[in-house]
Amino acid sequence: MSTPTFRTATPADVSRCFQIETLAYEGDEAATREKIALRIDQYAQGFLILELDGEIIGFINGGCAHEVVMSDEAFKELVGHDPLAPNVVIMSVAIDPAHQGKGYASLMMRAFVERMRAIGKRTIHLMCKERHVQLYARMGYRYVKPSVSDHGGMAWHEMIMDDLQGRPGEIRATTEGIAWAIG
Repeated sequence: MSTPTFRTATPADVSRCFQIETLAYEGDEAATREKIALRIDQYAQGFLILELDGEIIGFINGGCAHEVVMSDEAFKELVGHDPLAPNVVIMSVAIDPAHQGKGYASLMMRAFVERMRAIGKRTIHLMCKERHVQLYARMGYRYVKPSVSDHGGMAWHEMIMDDLQGRPGEIRATTEGIAWAIG
């Protein structure tokens, strides 16, 4: 069995990431090629690539803010992004549909959370559809509220992972989700 690897995105990854984004998201909710390129250019540190056998099969990207307003559409183009801000806002979590359902999203989220914790971030925010609320809850996110955002003409729900610096131990990934290991 192949071992997944993680790395920071580079400009050479834009086309494959755009392909995955359009396969994984419905209609207008997918980021454009230009937004993906901008996110890699402006904050590669917050753009994590998941590879399997040298092929990109998924990614997570985000930006950082001092004050988080999840419905702020301009932030998706990194307007207001400050790499030194303590709060991370995830913009995309995408796995190629050919690799979904195999636990890769949980592994990728674990790596992303650890990366954000290592650079001193305090919280991670995301929006998801109702069908994904329980998935993110198993990964350690807390439900906040229905979002006022209608991005892509869809209904969204806001979630947060609080106090990254205060969590004991490390996160351990499983195919069921992510569990906090004390120690």
